[in-house]
Amino acid sequence: MDYVFPNGFLWGGASSGPQSEGGSNEGGRVKSEWDYWFEREPERFFDGVGPAVTSDFYHKYKEYIQKMRQAGVTSYRTSIQWSRVIKDCEGTVNEEGVAFYHDVINEMIANGIEPMMCLHHFDLPEYWVKKGGFENRETVFAFAKFAAVCFERFGDRITYWTTFNEPVIIPETGYLYQRHYPAVCDAKKAAQVGFHVQLASSLAVEEFRKSGCSGKIGIIINLTPTYCENPDKAEDRKAADILDLIFNRSFLDPSVKGEYPEELTELLKEEGILPEIAEGDLDIIRKNTIDYLGVNYYHPRRAKARTSVYEGPLMPEKYYEPYTPSGQKMNTSRGWEIYEPAIYDIAKNIKENYGNLPWYISENGMGIQGEEEYMDENGVVTDDYRIEFIKDHLKYLHKAIEEGSNCFGYHLWAPFDCWSWINAYKNRYGLLRVDIYDNCKITMKKSGTWFKELSDRNGF
Repeated sequence: MDYVFPNGFLWGGASSGPQSEGGSNEGGRVKSEWDYWFEREPERFFDGVGPAVTSDFYHKYKEYIQKMRQAGVTSYRTSIQWSRVIKDCEGTVNEEGVAFYHDVINEMIANGIEPMMCLHHFDLPEYWVKKGGFENRETVFAFAKFAAVCFERFGDRITYWTTFNEPVIIPETGYLYQRHYPAVCDAKKAAQVGFHVQLASSLAVEEFRKSGCSGKIGIIINLTPTYCENPDKAEDRKAADILDLIFNRSFLDPSVKGEYPEELTELLKEEGILPEIAEGDLDIIRKNTIDYLGVNYYHPRRAKARTSVYEGPLMPEKYYEPYTPSGQKMNTSRGWEIYEPAIYDIAKNIKENYGNLPWYISENGMGIQGEEEYMDENGVVTDDYRIEFIKDHLKYLHKAIEEGSNCFGYHLWAPFDCWSWINAYKNRYGLLRVDIYDNCKITMKKSGTWFKELSDRNGF
């Protein structure tokens, strides 16, 4: 083996409650924002596939957990759906939902899988959607109460908690790029929602500290390094720095350091979109920083200074233009650049600028459309492209760890094919194939067999 990882390194997978469970109207679960949106605009969803069934983990969790373990998954991060645990705005606990998560956690532990739980993976209950979601400050405090219930009910068996998954996606896709509900373009609302989400995360950390739980609490941020076309040009560097502020540091700095970058505050002031902040809010953020960081990495951003005047509503595009680097590799199914060295750059940034905080890769993966064409005569998806993708990223992660980066794990998105919001099952990411047209039949892909070897050997 050329690449051996530290003892105790976590080899695992990540999914989420709303993308895997299904059982959307069972066990006392109430509707979420995805149920709400699908009922109103089903045409937005690929092939008209909505969130009702997804991968049917709700009914088949024992089989999934056993087969994940067979694929070498020794830690699994999913989410506790707010809409399954809390019935209403008053915070009434749904005991059936609590019992389901008890069973799932116990099943993971019985199969030698470390359960890692996230509290919000784009799962806003319908009753808060109707009250304005995270535009409404009430939602912030309701989330903290939901978090407190989870710590009380499940904290005795969970070591690794996270508050939010990819918090920047909530304002980015819901209030700028219109890919999530409410699908509006309003930079002022986006900034306010972003602040409310950070405040909710910090309040959840505060609740965790009060709970007396013995585990750790963090946040999962999709860090997307921005590379400028010409580092020697101040204008190009500025374009990249602004994107880094908006998409990375807007949550990374307050979560880890307890404060916002001054440059971001000034930018929002200049644009007239500085969020409304109540007395004491910044103290809550300052006092409640995280224990560890989850990093989702898929692709970089490429930026250069604008060569034309920007026209249109206030958007990040005002500050940059994209460029295509020489020799760019692409996942053409997803439309994303493949750039493995960014994992090393992320590790270096955390080490040098964020106190070498403990962190792990909480998502990395390759979604492919039409994987059926890669099936062999035995019905096995021979996804060598996924194996090579993982290997090539792990080489750079290993280099960072050798140089002292405090990284403790790698989680693939995803251990099994799951529903991906408006893209539904357009792109497949799993080590396990899920046939949604055959009772969610689960079969091992070639990558699952290989991942078992990787996990067992702690390297490759």
